Amino acid sequence: MENASSVRVQVSPPLSVPGTRSKSGFWLVVLGAALWGVDPLFRLILLKSITSAQIVLVEHMIIALCVAPILWKNRRELLGIGWKQVGALLFISWGGSAIATILFTMGLANGNANAVLLLQKLQPLFAIILARFLLKESLPRHFSMLFILALVGTYLLTFGFEIPIGHWNDFVQVGSLLSLGAAALWGGSTVMGRLMVGQMKYETVTSLRFILALPLLLAVTWNEGAAWHLPSSASGLTAFSLNMIGQALLPGLLSLLVYYKGLTTTKASVATLAELSFPMVGVLLNWIAFQQLVTPAQIVGFVLIWAALFAISRQSNSNPASA
Repeated sequence: MENASSVRVQVSPPLSVPGTRSKSGFWLVVLGAALWGVDPLFRLILLKSITSAQIVLVEHMIIALCVAPILWKNRRELLGIGWKQVGALLFISWGGSAIATILFTMGLANGNANAVLLLQKLQPLFAIILARFLLKESLPRHFSMLFILALVGTYLLTFGFEIPIGHWNDFVQVGSLLSLGAAALWGGSTVMGRLMVGQMKYETVTSLRFILALPLLLAVTWNEGAAWHLPSSASGLTAFSLNMIGQALLPGLLSLLVYYKGLTTTKASVATLAELSFPMVGVLLNWIAFQQLVTPAQIVGFVLIWAALFAISRQSNSNPASA
């Protein structure tokens, strides 16, 4: 098994000439993460019919059928990978794809939505810690200040200008604990994904993410033993199928293809901040789909997050300095 220093030699050099492509990679990560914002719309509807594990299993089966030809075409990339890469792939597929998605779905079903979403903003903390140890990444200039700025923005998007004195109990409920577990696994997957795109094409990593997760998801669903309560009417079944396919292909497959493409030229510690585009999309969807007006606090939060993203993007084509 390779040690951490050898991994640094393999993945730390830039994968493209610094410049425009580096900046575009950052914004591709932003776009891929933004597509995750439509995920709860599909997932909450599907939870009315089937369980969290069943949703994730069917989602992965649909995506696996789509990406299997890609994996077959790039199968030679699997030759010669080391134990470090195998561990990273299993972490991405079993932890970041299967278990984390189940935990997040269960969190939406069992917890306060505001608390669940706010706790997802802890992903950068997990990712930064792992990136420092595994990838030996330094941080952009003023990273700490920009990180705090982005977290303040996500707080305003979630709670507004109010201090959530009456919400603290939500953070120790089951839904919040499940969400915290998902945040840790997704934050770790950001780092592992950055390691793997230095070894394989991003399409191959995306394919393996879903295909390797299938055995674990089958075992989890089988052990759960829950009945499949599918709609009985033709119209209901059609609506369910369209929601399931939309869930799998839009916030599932498409978002990750865009995300991993951007990750090839973006550091993990920077990418995890770009993922904060997710709550902004959630605000816009609430406004469009549910006629929930954007509050002044949400506008301020939106501006703060994008200010942080813009500042980091300006640095993404230069040599980072320690914060």
